[in-house]
Amino acid sequence: MFDAIADRYDLMNDALSLGQDRYWRSMVARAVGARPGETVLDLAAGTGTSSVTFTRSGARCIACDFSLGMLRAGARRQRDPGVAFVAGDALDLPFADGAFDAVTISFGLRNVADPDAALAELLRVTRPGGRLVVCEFSRLRPPALDALYGQYLTRVLPAVARLLSPSADAYRALAAGLDAGWMAGPG
Repeated sequence: MFDAIADRYDLMNDALSLGQDRYWRSMVARAVGARPGETVLDLAAGTGTSSVTFTRSGARCIACDFSLGMLRAGARRQRDPGVAFVAGDALDLPFADGAFDAVTISFGLRNVADPDAALAELLRVTRPGGRLVVCEFSRLRPPALDALYGQYLTRVLPAVARLLSPSADAYRALAAGLDAGWMAGPG
């Protein structure tokens, strides 16, 4: 699914989040607090757009994703020498214990088959005293706002995706997954 939407992924994120994705990336970068000389693992990095936010401080970043299509699209576009693209699975990362000063995953934990195992793996590759930052969707309060957002996920998101993406079915599946997770209970 992600390979099919890789070339338009960043445009779609921007459109579907009404530009909020830029704000979320900046908040994650602030929480990570990458410093010059540090190495950051950006897991579920997609095209690496989020990874660049960590290199602005002088850190190096490994953009890691399981989608080769996303990594290829990012490598074609990305010219930041501080970002390297590496294929990897959140459940079995190809890195040594304690390899990173900071590790982050944004909006990817929900796509992992075993989130607890993925978190353990993220902790494994984070150096002692390092930082682990997770950014993920949660439920909204009040409940009426949460219900409205659920409608956005199931109706508006797929409609906009049909207009902008060559693979709107991928976004319909993504919306269904988000909505299922959304309705599963408090986050």
